[in-house]
Amino acid sequence: MSWAACSLLAACPAGRAAPPSYNRDIRPILADRCFACHGPDSGAREADLRLDQEAAALASVIVPGNPDRSELIARVASNDPDVRMPPAEANKPALTPEQIDVLRQWIAAGADYEPHWSYIPPQRPVAPAASIGAIVHNEIDRFLAARLESLGWAPAAAADGPTLVRRLYFDLTGLPPTPEQVDEYLNDQSPEAYVRLVDRLLASEAYGERMASWWFDLVRFANTVGYHGDQEHRITPYRDYVIKSFNDNLPFDQFTIEQLAGDLLPNPMMWQRVASGYNRLLQTTHEGGAQDAEYRAKHLADRVRNVSETWLGASMGCAECHDHKFDPYTQDDFYGLGAFFADVDHYGSFEKVAKNTTPSERPPEMLAWTLPVYREIEKCDRRIAELEQSLVGVIDAKWQERLHELSEMKAARAQLESRFEPTMITQAIEPRTVRVLPRGNWMDESGPVVEPHVPHCFKQLDIEGRRANRLDLARWIVARDNPLTARVTVNRLWQRLFGVGLSKTVIDLGSQGEWPVNQELLDWLAVEFMESGWDVKHVIRLMVTSHAYRQSSRPRPELDAVDPENRLVGRQSRFRLDAEQIRDNALAVSGLLVMQTGGGVSRPYQPAGYYAPLNFPEREYEPSTDSNQFRRSAYVHWQRQFLHPWLVAFDAPTREECTAQRPVSNTPSAALVLLNDPSFVEAARALAERTLNSGGASDDDRLQWAWRIATGRRAASEEISLLAGLLEQHRRHYRDQREAAGSLVGVGVSSRDTAIDAAELAAWTSVTRVLLNLNETITRN
Repeated sequence: MSWAACSLLAACPAGRAAPPSYNRDIRPILADRCFACHGPDSGAREADLRLDQEAAALASVIVPGNPDRSELIARVASNDPDVRMPPAEANKPALTPEQIDVLRQWIAAGADYEPHWSYIPPQRPVAPAASIGAIVHNEIDRFLAARLESLGWAPAAAADGPTLVRRLYFDLTGLPPTPEQVDEYLNDQSPEAYVRLVDRLLASEAYGERMASWWFDLVRFANTVGYHGDQEHRITPYRDYVIKSFNDNLPFDQFTIEQLAGDLLPNPMMWQRVASGYNRLLQTTHEGGAQDAEYRAKHLADRVRNVSETWLGASMGCAECHDHKFDPYTQDDFYGLGAFFADVDHYGSFEKVAKNTTPSERPPEMLAWTLPVYREIEKCDRRIAELEQSLVGVIDAKWQERLHELSEMKAARAQLESRFEPTMITQAIEPRTVRVLPRGNWMDESGPVVEPHVPHCFKQLDIEGRRANRLDLARWIVARDNPLTARVTVNRLWQRLFGVGLSKTVIDLGSQGEWPVNQELLDWLAVEFMESGWDVKHVIRLMVTSHAYRQSSRPRPELDAVDPENRLVGRQSRFRLDAEQIRDNALAVSGLLVMQTGGGVSRPYQPAGYYAPLNFPEREYEPSTDSNQFRRSAYVHWQRQFLHPWLVAFDAPTREECTAQRPVSNTPSAALVLLNDPSFVEAARALAERTLNSGGASDDDRLQWAWRIATGRRAASEEISLLAGLLEQHRRHYRDQREAAGSLVGVGVSSRDTAIDAAELAAWTSVTRVLLNLNETITRN
């Protein structure tokens, strides 16, 4: 959205002109057109002029209250190309008349500067009063309704029951509801029915898997090293830690601390040490010619980028080679943040440690349990405790039997304990010296030595007499007075549930980011998040129980003309499902989905020879041949260099860098994947078989049943008619083929299909392939 549109949506109530605000109206113009040459980057600064600092600007080119005497206006409004700013060689367009007018108004009003909104710790604003007749379920609705009403609009009506249930299931679990689950909700007349459904889904195992996929994009979790041979590395228990943490509703501040510094906690438990594997998720290599010092520099830079983007919504990667051109981050800040991780790497390159094998060793590693083993051990421990308690001071007829069971349980536990899996962890070493690298050049060691410190524009750590460490950094990130972390997190959660963040730039809340269209709501949510004890489920529950979330997503032409991106949340948003959800949905509706939380890796079918370019070592992809083939996509093998074609077609990231929001494309490749990828063909065949066995006696009954399974609603008569025509066309085709061949022709019919005619199953598979390819099937409404 343009700065002008954003200003419109953030403006004062209708009928009263909004005075220009530096943060809302002026900073976006200056950041886009001026800061590259007149901003924070001292190395690129022209004419020794800074427009990002009030004192410098007022001392040179701005006369508060008098735009006509201000050199800034004279320059940006000039028709002389030798005078006009920005100059042609800056490759930036001239300011528009509207932008110049806003600058004039701001200077005339006094040219008041403000600290960047996201660098001011959030305070809880008072929620506006609701108007009579407004539908208000919580404070979220008050903020949104007040903004809509100020512009002459009202919220949309609630979505119909089937749409709302399907939306909620996809958003909280990543899976579709069954028709029985939809009917259960529709038949529950209690006023608390919806809230009970929310709580049930938040408590489901599928919730943690859904949230984990979001987190994996941020922290760039993958199963391979990324560089050179892109060999597998061992990190599966970390994946299970993330899923477990979301399901257990581990407070987000503790979740943060354990990943950044789990190894530095007093007597860390297994999961906390596993969590520290976060520091090892970056790309590495053991190429024969790799330089150790080069890769230490790469690792430092990678970690600074990821920590700053994941938790702070800050583009600190721009300060690796020079001071940031738009935000107050210096090159010293970049390397000061990197110095916190100077105790992580035992090795830069793994060339001398791990040879050309896959999976490769990436020490330090530890042996840890995956989640299924851990839960079996927990179950054993509970039973052992019960048995030991029952044996204290009691000798009865069952005493010997309980004693025998206790012995068996202890033996079973010992056997479970041996089912460890190696996983990369962090194990602190003596911190190495970190220097500022001039222009980011790892071979230039002439820069000054830096100690660990947070960016200078924020409150500094209160530490004396010792070196700051990762634990200090983690605690600073989730401190109450850190202005960024809570805002960044709730903004991203909002984006997942409403389609676009309150600030659209969910990866960057700095000067190049977008002013929030409803900062009061964003700040209220951030404070609520922190004061709830960093309770992620609590914040999500607030969002999904609001009327704003429950609204219909049907277009509102008049409002959409003013607000095409639905920033006012005058309705719900429609958007395509993520790649993982699309596959999981196909497996679920087909009946193939295997639900198992944690454990092994799923390797779906993929084209033969796809890994042919991979070397060191050469390898053949071997798809899973057991139940892992049909597990959820949170467990799919993630090959950074050769991401599965289905993931590529539906815009999943390679996870080389932090991804806070995936792009959404609409390409022929995606449709072809849904039609021809073996996983989707097999899902279509299984859905066809389910339809023939369970969908009813007539074609119309079966078509209606399959449509509802795939889309969550009942089909209209025209839709049934179209599918019936397709079914009959393919029946004739496959029957003609059978007669020509003189035998059964089918689509991989197995022994369990002996009661189903192969040609009939093939015809129905053609129908279900269409159903899985419907826009409605892969869209969250």
